[in-house]
Parts: sequence; C-alpha cells; structure tokens
Amino acid sequence: MSTSYVYRITKYDPADRDDRGTYRGTEDVASDHGPVEAAYLDAVTAFAEDTGVTLMSIRDPEISGFVHFGLEPPVDGHGLHGLFPSDLTGYHDGAQITLDVGRELVRAMLRDNGAWCRLEAEDRFFVHVGYDQYMFIGSDQPCEHAIALTTASGLFVEPLDGSPYEPDDEPCESRPADAAFWAEVTALVAQHGRLLLEEQVVGNHSRWHLLTGETVPDLGPRALLNVWPDLSTDVPAVLRTMSPGFTGLAVLERAGGSIHSCYFDSDDRADLAETFAGAHAAILLPLTAADHNPLLVAVRPDDDGIVRARWPI
Repeated sequence: MSTSYVYRITKYDPADRDDRGTYRGTEDVASDHGPVEAAYLDAVTAFAEDTGVTLMSIRDPEISGFVHFGLEPPVDGHGLHGLFPSDLTGYHDGAQITLDVGRELVRAMLRDNGAWCRLEAEDRFFVHVGYDQYMFIGSDQPCEHAIALTTASGLFVEPLDGSPYEPDDEPCESRPADAAFWAEVTALVAQHGRLLLEEQVVGNHSRWHLLTGETVPDLGPRALLNVWPDLSTDVPAVLRTMSPGFTGLAVLERAGGSIHSCYFDSDDRADLAETFAGAHAAILLPLTAADHNPLLVAVRPDDDGIVRARWPI
C-alpha cells in the first residue's frame, strides 16, 4: 500500500549521515528497552491518532526461522506472549488488532524478538519496522502534531517518497484453495493413497496434516498450502537420499501420529540421524528454489473467494 505521506522515524541525527545517507554517529543500533524505545511506541500512537486510526490489520506475519538476522537473540514465544496464544491463533494475515496490540508488536520488532509483520489500516496508515531501529510510518494525513510530539521526544522524523518495506503492489495471482483445488487434491489422494499437506499461516512456521480422503482439515485464515507426497516408512532410506548440498526440512511422523519438522542441511547429517531415530515415517523437503516442487500450491481465500494474502510464491 502507498500513502500520501511517508516518514522515516529513527534516533539517528541526520547531521551524522555521510553523503550517501549512511549513519556515522555513535547511537547504538539496538533497542535500549527504555525511554528511547518508548518514544518509538509513542510515535506510533501519535501518528495513528493524527490519522484517526484505532484499529490496524496484521499483514505478512512471520516469526524467526532457521536464520535470525536481528542483533538481539530471538526469545521464546517470538515476543508474542500475552498478545496471542502459544499456537499463534489470531496472529495471521488480515487479523484486526487494536492500537495497543500494534504498539506491542512494534516493541517486539524493535527488540528483534522474532515476530515481524507489517501493520496497515486500509490505504490510510501503515507502520513498517526495519533493521537497526529504523521505523517507517505512512499516513494519508500530514500528521503535523505527531511530527512535533515525536521530534520533542528526541527522535528524528524525515519525509520520504516511500518505505523500503513497501509490499509489492502487483495483483496477487495465487491459486485459491477453492472447490476445484480440493477436488484435485481428492483425485491425487485416490491415486496415491495418502498425501502430506503443509499449512503456513505465519511465515517460517508450518503445520502438517495427512490427507487420506475427502475431509478437509481445519486450516487457518489465508494459509499457504503445499501438497507433498506421503512420508516414507523406510526412514533409513530417506536419510540415505540426502544429497551433499541438501538444505531444507526434515518432516517426521512419530509413532503416535504427531508430525513435526525441523531445518537441516547436509552438514548436519549426524544430528539428523539422531533426530530420525524412533520416527515412524519421514520425508526430506528441499528449500532451494530449483528443488522445491510441491504437487499443488494454493492459498486460502477470504469468505468472498478473493485471495488477499501476499505469499511470495
């Protein structure tokens, strides 16, 4: 989304930037977990109030994956404790939240806790948090009062043409998980006997389902769905098939029927053998673009049949 006004809000004095705009001052690039962080959160409130926004939507939510780029280590719960249940129910694309919850999500992002998302209010308002305490706020209003309050708090407000974290404005062309999709899934189940369904409601977090008939599992809103071949019960053979350059997920089914996944690459072969011990069935799913080939891919549409999630498919 784009707005008429976009501001970069940071603790970095523009006077300490070089000719290329790179900051050369002495401010720490991590959150102080104190008054400066509070000033960032107050800026979110001030700009939202100037825009007339009290509710926002979560867009493109993620949690930390197998690679974490933040300066601070991720924390248990990804900074979402007290905001959402441990199973992340309610933390999904399109979820509507209050301004207070939005502030806490910004806090988690400033602290590199693990959760990340864009916050949007239709085409009127957005908040993007980037690396190193860079925050970008867009509004359809000039927000002069918010600028004054934020400047008085010690932060610097700089107008920009747009946010570097602006999502792609191209129309979403993802296949909807509609009746035709599920009919195709049913046909594949009839052909193969059983399939593995990967459900992602949040980036870097998968839930797994075994498909054995026409029953559709209970799936989260706007989920990205990947249909994979069934797991193999010849677990040692699966481990032997790992190529020298493998990077991806090991998906394991335990004797009780529970399924979970973990990230591995070929350098972790010894650890992988230990992880596979006791597994009832397994499959290796590469993450490299050339080898990531699910049988089917679709996205759960909204109730009106339109796909609004912006999964990078």
